[in-house]
Amino acid sequence: MMKPSRRKVPLSIVAVIVCAFAFSAVLYMEDIGALTRTSILKITPCSTISNEVETVDQMTEFDPDKCDVTKGRWVFNISSKPFYSDRTCPYLDKQVSCRMNGRSDGDYRYWEWQPDECNLPRFDGAVALERLRGKRLMFVGDSLQRGQWQSFVCLVESHIPEGQKSIRRGRTLTVFKAKEYNATIEFYWAPFLVESNSDLHVIPDPNDRILRVDSIRKHAKNWIGVDILVFNTYVWWMSGLKIKSLWGSFANGEDGFEELDAPIAYRFGLKTWANWVDSTVNPNKTRVFFTTMSPTHMRSADWHNMKGIRCYNETRPVLDKGYWGSGSDLRMMKVVTDIVNRMKVPVSFVNITQLSEHRIDGHTSVYTEYQGNVLTDEQKSDPQKYADCIHWCLPGVPDTWNQVFYAYL
Repeated sequence: MMKPSRRKVPLSIVAVIVCAFAFSAVLYMEDIGALTRTSILKITPCSTISNEVETVDQMTEFDPDKCDVTKGRWVFNISSKPFYSDRTCPYLDKQVSCRMNGRSDGDYRYWEWQPDECNLPRFDGAVALERLRGKRLMFVGDSLQRGQWQSFVCLVESHIPEGQKSIRRGRTLTVFKAKEYNATIEFYWAPFLVESNSDLHVIPDPNDRILRVDSIRKHAKNWIGVDILVFNTYVWWMSGLKIKSLWGSFANGEDGFEELDAPIAYRFGLKTWANWVDSTVNPNKTRVFFTTMSPTHMRSADWHNMKGIRCYNETRPVLDKGYWGSGSDLRMMKVVTDIVNRMKVPVSFVNITQLSEHRIDGHTSVYTEYQGNVLTDEQKSDPQKYADCIHWCLPGVPDTWNQVFYAYL
């Protein structure tokens, strides 16, 4: 078994804290479609600009100990067809099924991430399933992690004959089973990883949320015995408000909490997670991964579109080398790096932040749902209220996340 890499998450430039109002709306919509504010921008589709269509050079094969996936560029490749669509994969939520929800431009599906130092291996669903034979793979986290899980399921499910696959959906745990391989690909809902009063029944107002930053057992008992664990947590911490943090039991009500800045509360919460991993996980039997923060694109001024608002109508990535916007908080990234580097159990980063920063074109925008229903034409005409610049269309950017993950498998 390849020893997981413990590469540090790179720090680029100082990011701007996202405003409280926008993220309050977003966090409520984690389970039913995020609210962000946007405006119309007209851009020529990238497929019509021939001088920017590049081909991938032949480079060295991927070695996780040598190849830094954070350094690279997005290359447009119209000949590389997506492995699935939101019409062919039956396991996608309406929230991320952008084409079915009316998105007419499709170039966002044909961009490939090319690291500077090596080639990422192309995802092979049959090989991935073989590597999962007899194993449990579980994605743990928020709705962005659920998107990565859905992407992975859609990338492999066409290789499984009808009658040999099934899905069991639950409120916290959803299990896709590949019977022929005796393998499961699972998603466990735990947006903070640690326990909170907003785990099962989402509390819309972040002011009313309280976290038990020292308690994780209620969730973690469901992770025991899993062969491959992939964690994430970020966006739910970023309300722009103080985090109400509680030590001890909720039994006597929720008095006695302490209001902490997000990076401080995040550090307490991740230490609790790290302590559980170190005390419970046998690294000879279980591999542990952590998906780094998925950037939001809430401020079009970041990519110098002064007339735009957020990601609405964006149809191509930011191509500036090393672009970094205000939707990724470097303080939070440093917390993850510090804690993981002190852990006894090796944790590999699925480092998706830098490559995703460029993809202002990949979000669900107005081609999503609101309170369980696909946006109406009237709602789509009001992107300032309804566009979602946090979640990602599928197929799309999360497929690249899984390409990186697959390279480690």
